[in-house]
Amino acid sequence: MNLKPHYQIVLVYLIVGILWISLSDWAVALLFQDSDNIIVAQNIKGWSFIAITALLLFFLIRKKMNAVTEINTQLVESYEHTMSGWVHLIDLRHRETKNHTERVTKMTLKLTKLFGITDPVELNHIKWGAMLHDLGKIALSDNVLTKPGKLDSAEWAEMKMHPQIAHDILSTIDYLIPCRDIPYCHHEKWDGSGYPQGIKGDAIPITARIFAVIDVWDALIHSRVYKSGWPEEKVLQHIKEQSGSHFDPDIVKLFLENYSEIKESLRVTDAPTSQNSITTDSIQAC
Repeated sequence: MNLKPHYQIVLVYLIVGILWISLSDWAVALLFQDSDNIIVAQNIKGWSFIAITALLLFFLIRKKMNAVTEINTQLVESYEHTMSGWVHLIDLRHRETKNHTERVTKMTLKLTKLFGITDPVELNHIKWGAMLHDLGKIALSDNVLTKPGKLDSAEWAEMKMHPQIAHDILSTIDYLIPCRDIPYCHHEKWDGSGYPQGIKGDAIPITARIFAVIDVWDALIHSRVYKSGWPEEKVLQHIKEQSGSHFDPDIVKLFLENYSEIKESLRVTDAPTSQNSITTDSIQAC
């Protein structure tokens, strides 16, 4: 029969206590006859019992806590394996964005740290928010997701649903609720013209404001099925021009001032394809 951990601890404590009292009383009666010596021995016995049982409880509780920690670690790893599977599924369906998720995650974490967010728990939430930013696209049709051209109004309306879909999925999983801000809000704009909520300014979560700059940088500098990649200088100029309209001006300033360091955070070997033929009208912030 498997007892619950707290029952096991109490049972061990009772057994040790009973054995200690019985054996120590027998030893004291056997070894000492003088009343003064018996009193001293009983005092020593009492303090020894406290010390031994305290150590016993410490090791028993630590053992059980380590077991609980191991189970929690395995649970977190299971969640992360599941989330990695989601990311892989998105990449399989959206092949023209090869390594996009890895790049934007690394650069977002770097820019976030430069902004001053360094708490490991919060950074982990940001990491998975970036990794899952396109989670909602698993519900989109292939015609919309991989169309080699500009989306029409109906297709664009479907595309704009993916942040809400991601929000709804993540909201059903307690562990992932802290990761929702980026998937839900990374298409919001500083001036309120974004989607799905149309919020603006500081109402947009800071992590989504940070990610938005990185996401657009990556979308512009790399080729997609509906466009060719931009030259690096043109991408940076576009981001600068969109400061105060699309992007948080403070985030743009931080990004441009630390661009080389942020870009250095990448460890992917693919090089962007840059061409001058692309026009702003062909961009669709998907």
